[in-house]
Amino acid sequence: MNSRQPPYIPITVFTGFLGAGKTSVILSLLPLLPKDYKVVLLKNEFGDVQVDSQLAKQSSLTAVSEILNGCMCCVLVGQMETALREIRDRYRPDRIIIECSGSAFPATLAFQIRELERQTNNNLRLDAIVTVIDAENFTGYEDTSPTAKMQASYSDIILINKHEHVDEHALDILIDNLNTLNLDTPKIKCNGRNGVDPNVLFGIDSKLFRDPIPQGFEDYHDEVKTLTAYRGFLPKCHDHEHHDRESCTSHTEVDVDKGVLESALASLSKESVWRVKGFIRLDSAIWILNWAFGRYDLTLSKGDESFMQDASIRLTIMGDKYELNRKPIPVAVKKFCADLQVQVI
Repeated sequence: MNSRQPPYIPITVFTGFLGAGKTSVILSLLPLLPKDYKVVLLKNEFGDVQVDSQLAKQSSLTAVSEILNGCMCCVLVGQMETALREIRDRYRPDRIIIECSGSAFPATLAFQIRELERQTNNNLRLDAIVTVIDAENFTGYEDTSPTAKMQASYSDIILINKHEHVDEHALDILIDNLNTLNLDTPKIKCNGRNGVDPNVLFGIDSKLFRDPIPQGFEDYHDEVKTLTAYRGFLPKCHDHEHHDRESCTSHTEVDVDKGVLESALASLSKESVWRVKGFIRLDSAIWILNWAFGRYDLTLSKGDESFMQDASIRLTIMGDKYELNRKPIPVAVKKFCADLQVQVI
């Protein structure tokens, strides 16, 4: 890859449903880039627990910028434009990578970047929209998620991730489904933890969404509900909606038993809960938890841990908004919270 800086800053947008592995794919690209190639990541995360951003900061990225508690493709559009301009002016990177939240519809975001191209005289330019697909679970959630279908339909490249967890027959069915949604877009299998060659993803010069956003354009982004699960000391209990005084009592902040954690995660229903991520205290250290559709990873946190000083668990639970909005909350979620002794705030 040519590390000479182009006259403009290319922007690569990564989309994909919750738990598809977008962050892992992005981080796997970095060791394959030239040493002097500067990449800044702009991330959009659900909730206020900056899990993926913490992982990214432990990498060789030049910088990580975060937009939290909302969807960058709709309500936070203004923040995205401001963030992109600030990244350009402060770092002048060789490339900006935008990692959307799992419910982001890429078309709306791409239209905004196209508008920014015009405003900056092509100084910032959309290079490609890359959609990451979870081979193990896509066939299940595409039936219930318009966003998942749209992400696959409007893309320059489709990356098939986690295909090692399915057999050839299931992979053939997946590719048939993807071809039905988007026949012409290249579909590339990720090479496990090694991801994919950046030369395949960079330098696409996308032709998508060059025309202004049409009137009556429909955006399916509001499918995901988030809950924050916390175990620790809450000094400002009156700021939260607790059902009783007992919920404000501080737990003794000791390590979480790993067996209890595994049992609690195993009890979650993939129908209502799609992703759990956050920080958890294990073995006298803070670990980053990433759970998606029945599989999870634990990564030792190497960053600032002051936000966990009075806590042993800080998690964001993401799932179907209709299920998680139910009163009372689904039994599986209630059991998960009870097993870990967390409160939903």
